[in-house]
Formats: sequence, C-alpha cells, structure tokens
Amino acid sequence: MSFVQTAVTGELKSFEERTYSKVIWRIIPLLFVCYVVAYLDRVNVGFAKLQMLQDLKFSETVFGLGAGMFFVGYCLFEVPTNLLLYRIGARKVMTRIMVTWGVISCLTMFVTTPTEFYFIRFLLGVAEAGFFPGIILYLSQWFPAERRGRVTALFMTALPMSGVIGSPASGWILQTFAGVNGWAGWQWLFLLEGMPTVLVGIVVWFYLDDKIESAK
Repeated sequence: MSFVQTAVTGELKSFEERTYSKVIWRIIPLLFVCYVVAYLDRVNVGFAKLQMLQDLKFSETVFGLGAGMFFVGYCLFEVPTNLLLYRIGARKVMTRIMVTWGVISCLTMFVTTPTEFYFIRFLLGVAEAGFFPGIILYLSQWFPAERRGRVTALFMTALPMSGVIGSPASGWILQTFAGVNGWAGWQWLFLLEGMPTVLVGIVVWFYLDDKIESAK
C-alpha cells in the first residue's frame, strides 16, 4: 500500500512540475518582452535629453520637471489601474496599458514647447500606471506562494537585460537616424521605441489568458 501511495504521489508531483513548466514558458517570455519595451519607453527621454535641450531650447529645469511628470501620472493612476486589472482581467488591461503608452511615446516626437512636454510625460505616466504591480498580481493568480519567488525572479531578469539592450539600441537610433526624413535623432528614438510597444500590446490581447479558468 505504501509503495502504491509513493508511486502515485511521485506521479502527481511529476505532473505538477510539467504543468507549471508549461505555464512558465507560455507566460514569462511575453511578460519579459513587455517589461523590456516598458523600460525603453520609460528611460528613452534620458537618452534623448542632449538633443532635445539643443533642438527645443529647453532649460535643465524644464526638462527635469517634464521628466518628473511621468511619475506624477504613474502614482495617481497606479491603484485604480490595478483594481481594474483585477476586475476585468489581465488581457484587456495590459493591452490598454501597452497600446496607449506606445502611442503616447510615439507622439512625444512632436513636442515643441515645455507645456506639451509636461503634458505628454504626464500622459505617459498615466498610460503606464499599474504595469509592474499588475504583472506581479497576474503572476500571483497563476502560481502558488511557494513557486512565486522563482517565477518572479525569472521575470525580473528583464531588468538588467533591458539596460543591456536599451542603451546601445538608443544610441544607435540617435546616431543613425538623425536627419532622416528631416527628423532629429531624438524624434526617431521616440517613434522607433514606441512602435514595438503597440505591437507587443496587440500580441498580449491575442496571447495572454485573463485567468486560469479561461486558459486554453
């Protein structure tokens, strides 16, 4: 009897491991990409700073205030966004977050005045609000507490990878595309790093499941 129980228990554990492994490989790679593009859209203003100051004649104060407006919008709308995510599901909210912030990031290329800069950065913060906590909430719906630490650690590897990818990519865009079609390098930076976010957001809509019960 003991042998049978041991065999059954071992088989159940093996099945559980295979199941969670499939879930990890379905969810984590896409969330990894989501975080990378989110990081790029959040920090590309820093890479664009020198060219923007020169072209738009912004002072350091104007630029610093504009960059900080992102966090005002982010903080104000973080909790409401996560409540919405919990209420209507990850797929809808994550798609909304990524598509809107990608579009807003692209629109930053048309900024010409300090007021426009403040406004677009505030909107970017509003659009991206709830993204990271929302992902953690989403993972908590798929993985029990004893597995959540490992899964979160896998997802968090996107943070250093974002820096590895983002810095050279941004520098390359600023240098290579400067003057193309009459646009400055910083304008191309916002456009080319904003467009992938929109595309990834569309992928989220078709690929992610709102919850375990609706998983295919």
